[in-house]
Amino acid sequence: MAAPSALLVMGVSGSGKSTVGSLLASELGWKFYDADDYHPEENLVKMRKGIPLNDQDRIPWLSNLHDILLRDVATGQHVVLACSALKKVYRDILIRGKDGAPQKCAEPGKEGKVAEVKLLVVHLSGSFEIISERLLQRKGHFMPPELLQSQFDTLEPPSAPENFIQISLDKNLSEIIATILQVLK
Repeated sequence: MAAPSALLVMGVSGSGKSTVGSLLASELGWKFYDADDYHPEENLVKMRKGIPLNDQDRIPWLSNLHDILLRDVATGQHVVLACSALKKVYRDILIRGKDGAPQKCAEPGKEGKVAEVKLLVVHLSGSFEIISERLLQRKGHFMPPELLQSQFDTLEPPSAPENFIQISLDKNLSEIIATILQVLK
């Protein structure tokens, strides 16, 4: 596998995205971003009230994350992003931006090239029961456990032709990290 410039650690709330992502970034010497840190305040308010986000809430947030990824990888910085990215269209936005349209470029001969992020998707996958138990034990997070079912309802697991691996949450943390590092070799 050609080395990606960015890793997306994805899954429903409580799957361990932030923990796995930050450990991976530290292990690899890559920059780490937690997408939750970039939600606009209105998204946080909705979630705190137990209201699931819709596409209109998520698309501007995902577009901003794409811009951050693109900026970093354009400078040669490798990145790990922890983000739910529940739908294929959301992952596409992280790769190509909101429109996936050709970007304007000042350099002659470079017009019409889509600004893409070379992304490996790491899907942390577990049962509703396992993840629900994790959420019930988590303190101080804006995402209430009552919204977990809406995340499972929205989830479109990655599939071909996406560049992805799926890792079961039946593994312990060190096994999850080792599996991802092995794939990157």
